[in-house]
Amino acid sequence: MLDLRKIRSNPEEFLARLRRRNPGISLDRLLALDEERRRLQQEIDEIRRRQNEGSERIAQLSRAQNTEEREQVLAELKVLAEKRKGLEERLSKVEAELEAELLSLPNVPHESVPLGTKEEKVVLRTWGEPPKFDFPPQHHVALAQRLGLLDFERAAKIAGSRFPMYVGEGARLEFALLHWMLELHVREHGYTPVLPPILANRRSFLVSGQLPKFAEELYFCQDDELYLNPTAESLLANLHNDEILEEEKLPLKYVAYTPCFRREAGSYGEEQRGLIRVHQFNKIELFWYTTPDASYQALEELVHHAERVLQLLGLHYRVTLLPASDLAFQSAKTIDIEVWLPGQGAYYEVSSCSNCEDFQARRGNVRYRPKGGGKPQFVHTLNGSGLATSRLFAAILEQNQRKDGSVVLPQVLAELLDREVLRETTS
Repeated sequence: MLDLRKIRSNPEEFLARLRRRNPGISLDRLLALDEERRRLQQEIDEIRRRQNEGSERIAQLSRAQNTEEREQVLAELKVLAEKRKGLEERLSKVEAELEAELLSLPNVPHESVPLGTKEEKVVLRTWGEPPKFDFPPQHHVALAQRLGLLDFERAAKIAGSRFPMYVGEGARLEFALLHWMLELHVREHGYTPVLPPILANRRSFLVSGQLPKFAEELYFCQDDELYLNPTAESLLANLHNDEILEEEKLPLKYVAYTPCFRREAGSYGEEQRGLIRVHQFNKIELFWYTTPDASYQALEELVHHAERVLQLLGLHYRVTLLPASDLAFQSAKTIDIEVWLPGQGAYYEVSSCSNCEDFQARRGNVRYRPKGGGKPQFVHTLNGSGLATSRLFAAILEQNQRKDGSVVLPQVLAELLDREVLRETTS
């Protein structure tokens, strides 16, 4: 949520920055509601003052036994009470509309975020080289089916389309990836592990930024009024709601494993098949709470922690800076990590690392107490995948495939699975 006082004090600057995301954004209704709210509050405060004066006058007249004037003041107080009731009802409605307007506004892009469309993202760096093959590289679906790692057909019988099912060595590889990444971030990068609920209430998704705007993308359990987790960011952003943290204890760094569920409405072409866009996938999520002056250095660290996964797996990737128009609703700045899939000849995002500044903290009322004392301030929150396994699984298969359809495992996974190569099994 944005700071209404800052918007009020400099609406032109806020509007210009928000329009870097979306030229159609307007603050007119927000500012009109804010002005009406303040006017109504002033009128209510004035009536309350007159009511207090009237009550004191009633006491004086009662002691003086001035019945006639006392009745007159009582009549005036009755009129004031009725007027105040009407104003308070209107104020309640205006405040609800004002909050809805605020909740509908995305975060303001950081000054370092470029303009442009999704296709105009800035490539910051690459790591490694795309693997070269003396044969046409296969798509991960063909590789996985030949090696008996995935069974989309039986998964469809259970749940419908775009639900993967890992089987045999595929299931072992998935579990190995999750365990290894979690341990890497805990042991090497100093994160605290969390295994959170995968169902959460409405407030949790208001805080994280998925609600109210993106309700159609979430799975909702209507009887219980709970939502299925689309990303552990939504859960970790709520760990410290309504708390005041001590600056000495910041940053707080959490890593969580969860299955993630997304409705992903719409139809997709050949480039989205297999593990590229699914309704359910597994993900290791990284989440930070830190101070405003440290948050952009924290973003760089977060990105490097996610990159470390791909480096240890020996996978070629690139790092890109998203333009303002492609930022997530809650993000002020986002850096993506995209892995190369030779079977499709394209890069695909496997981690999106974002600084949300105080956007989520304002919604969750998460503050910290400065070391030197003073008024508590809102923390900054950051999040990033560390990583999502579905596209990572695809990249491991596609970048390490051999002409005979076998796949050479990265060393860190070969040690966990006690095998160096995945080969087609004969039944």
